[in-house]
Amino acid sequence: MTTQRNDAAVLSGRGLVKRYGTQHALAGVDIDVQPGEAIAIVGPSGSGKTSLLHILGGIIRADEGEIFLGGQRIDQLSERKRSELRRRDFGFVFQQGMLVDELTAEENVALPMLLGGTGRRQALAAARDWLARLGLDGRGGSRPGELSGGQAQRVAIARALTHRPKVIFADEPTGALDTRTGKDTMDALLVAAADAGASVLIVTHDRELAQSLPRTVTIRDGRVHATAVGAVA
Repeated sequence: MTTQRNDAAVLSGRGLVKRYGTQHALAGVDIDVQPGEAIAIVGPSGSGKTSLLHILGGIIRADEGEIFLGGQRIDQLSERKRSELRRRDFGFVFQQGMLVDELTAEENVALPMLLGGTGRRQALAAARDWLARLGLDGRGGSRPGELSGGQAQRVAIARALTHRPKVIFADEPTGALDTRTGKDTMDALLVAAADAGASVLIVTHDRELAQSLPRTVTIRDGRVHATAVGAVA
């Protein structure tokens, strides 16, 4: 039996279990994400961090447990409804950016809105606005291969934010960047997310980054080992 959900949270997971063969990636995780909160998810490699992120974001399904968005259960939705949910309510930033090479920066940013039915002119205008907020004014016509690593990751951040999601999921967003560029990019993500009113979950091995966030959740052996405010447990 799962524990009671927290309706004050924007996103909640209860009793989340994920198995790969005989191995548990998650072995019964409870987590609450408050509106506008930024959380670091840390732990050793193979501890279940990315599995947790992907399950909460509706990319993969848990074998057991429940997920609530704004108090409404979402883990039982069909694949089509989960896809709509990812486009509408969630934003994603991955380590390598995952930009479409054939599209310009502004087209990459506009893509979630275009897929959601927003008109091209409106979507591109919103994309240019977010690129400008993230220090990329004038680079909207550049393709990913014409951008530095930090610039490309800012495009990915803008893409995650342009439709004003409730939650942003970031999986090692600074892992491919040098220390200075990574810090600047992370600062840009947090400021932009706060501006959009979005909560942020960040999987990271970067201890300094984790310590800079308001809350850290440590995952070990598929379970929540500890939760700390402003520091890694």
